[in-house]
Amino acid sequence: MTRAASDALAQRVKVHAALGEPVRLAIVDELAACDRSPRELGERLDLSASLLAHHLDVLAEAGLVTRGRSHADRRRRYLRLTDSARVFAQPVHVDAARPVVFLCTHNSARSQLAAAIWTRRVGGPASSAGTAPADRVHPEAVAAGQRAGLDLTGCRPRVIERLDTTSQVVTVCDSVHEALPVRDDWWHWSIADPIVSEAPDAFDAVVHAIHHRIDHLMGGPS
Repeated sequence: MTRAASDALAQRVKVHAALGEPVRLAIVDELAACDRSPRELGERLDLSASLLAHHLDVLAEAGLVTRGRSHADRRRRYLRLTDSARVFAQPVHVDAARPVVFLCTHNSARSQLAAAIWTRRVGGPASSAGTAPADRVHPEAVAAGQRAGLDLTGCRPRVIERLDTTSQVVTVCDSVHEALPVRDDWWHWSIADPIVSEAPDAFDAVVHAIHHRIDHLMGGPS
């Protein structure tokens, strides 16, 4: 056996050993549709902080989970599945007919792009809103949308209104996720705010990240 083949086999053993523990498999299932903080995971799975940390270390060592800092307060961390881990998670049921609402702070980039991409890819109704709406959709978001075949020219930022239980709510902004009283069935996608840099590449990265998330939900390519 070559060194490369031996290393690959050792990695497969590490992955299967990590997922052989029911709690760790439950963590993978919890992260299938959205990012969660360790505190959120601990509360949902009724795990102590120390026990959860152990399981997360095992999953991270096996290359199944990554940790990233909050783009808001930089103290909170969010956990996300790696691409290789998603094949082991329970499939997420996506009801294409169910309205989806994407939320961010200014409703001028991430949430607008997410709603447009969802409508095109999934085909169901999607809208967006913000806690502190900007005066307009950011020009670079409009330009990134055009490069991706999306038309945001008629979109306008709006404030979050009453969110009913018939909608699937997705926060694409750490600040909003951490400020609002989120419900258990909300999803969170921790996506960096491209307006911080205003570079075209940053907006294109948001488009790519949203496509990537939806691909996984729909069982498509990574």
